[in-house]
Amino acid sequence: MKKRIGILTGGGDCPGLNAVIRGFYKAGTSNFGFEIIGILDGFEGLIFNKTMPLTRDKIKGILTRGGTILGTTNRSNPFECAVQLPNGKIEKRDYSEKCVQNFNNLGLDGLLVTGGDGTMTIAHKLYEKGIPFVGVPKTIDNDLDATEFTFGFMTAVDTVTECIDKLHSTAESHQRIMIVEVMGRDAGWIALYAGIAGGADVILIPEIPFDLDKILQKIKERQESGSNFSIICIAEGATFKGGEKTYLFRDTLTGTKRLGGIADRLAMMLRQNTELEVRSTVLGHIQRGGTPNAFDRVLATRFAVKAAELVEEGKWDHMVALKGDKIVAIPVLDAIDKQKFVSPKSQLVQQARLLGISFGD
Repeated sequence: MKKRIGILTGGGDCPGLNAVIRGFYKAGTSNFGFEIIGILDGFEGLIFNKTMPLTRDKIKGILTRGGTILGTTNRSNPFECAVQLPNGKIEKRDYSEKCVQNFNNLGLDGLLVTGGDGTMTIAHKLYEKGIPFVGVPKTIDNDLDATEFTFGFMTAVDTVTECIDKLHSTAESHQRIMIVEVMGRDAGWIALYAGIAGGADVILIPEIPFDLDKILQKIKERQESGSNFSIICIAEGATFKGGEKTYLFRDTLTGTKRLGGIADRLAMMLRQNTELEVRSTVLGHIQRGGTPNAFDRVLATRFAVKAAELVEEGKWDHMVALKGDKIVAIPVLDAIDKQKFVSPKSQLVQQARLLGISFGD
């Protein structure tokens, strides 16, 4: 019988999500006869029954589009959905049974769930309640150990690299220290790749706590060699040695603390210890937007095609992943069990050091 499959995108958006939707639709309908229903706004669509049928017209032209035509949110965990009461208080409610009910009412045979470790954890818990699914990994942080790369990461690196390129000319013209804050809560892959590609002088990542004196030493060395400007690429989760992460505020609905502000903190300290002008730039969500590059389009499409094959096989509670040059299936719990961090002893970090790049340690 023809399978009726729902597809949702959860967590933060990134370039390549639409490529997954398109790839799954094309492979699923052409080869396996799937009927595909779009679930809107992540798991929120499953909670509140927000859907739209996916058709060939709906997926036309979306390969090159950033974001997701289905919408997404990272605030609607069905097991702990934050609801603001009339008195202003926040209450956590369990809507997981409602998800199961809506899944059955829609006549679905399974879900394709695209997201990071949080989204996959929710999907696995719903699987235990009777909702079969196949997962596609998505995070621009590239911090899932089960896969070599996640789509969106390379496009984010391209975006950051372009911004560093632009800051080089103004930094040199005004003899300034330019600090660029990029995404990376616990893993510094974006800062590392873009920092090397953009020719940064200092790269600061969560895995290597930094010392202000070491950064000042690098700046002084550059001045003595005739370079009166420096570029510092810093991940939002980077910390001073012995210090804690820097947060901007706490989300009132979810209670989650929002990272940010480390570039401004570092800039203030550098101003107090050097005669050079210091400016900080926070790239923020610009890293999530825009057209996916060729690498991410291909990877997202390959993930989607493999996911369609797993759905047809009924290989539920598995996630697709890139291993070497092959797309494979991994049990979800194994896939999200371990984060992938930058090793301070990795070849890439050592090669960056040989280029003269300081990591502040």
